[in-house]
Amino acid sequence: MRKSRFTETQIIRVIKEREAGVPTADVCRRHCLCPATFYMLMTKYDCMDVSDVHRLKYLKD
Repeated sequence: MRKSRFTETQIIRVIKEREAGVPTADVCRRHCLCPATFYMLMTKYDCMDVSDVHRLKYLKD
């Protein structure tokens, strides 16, 4: 499986940028993401915060 080129922290920042009111097309263009990939990542990381991701990673280990 291919490793993601973005870290979880970067993904959450991209999603937060979209929640701040920037159109999805602009966010995807700025970060070189396909809109389908963006929405897939959004379903996975939508309600998470950076601290939640670190806690989840710690629990997995």
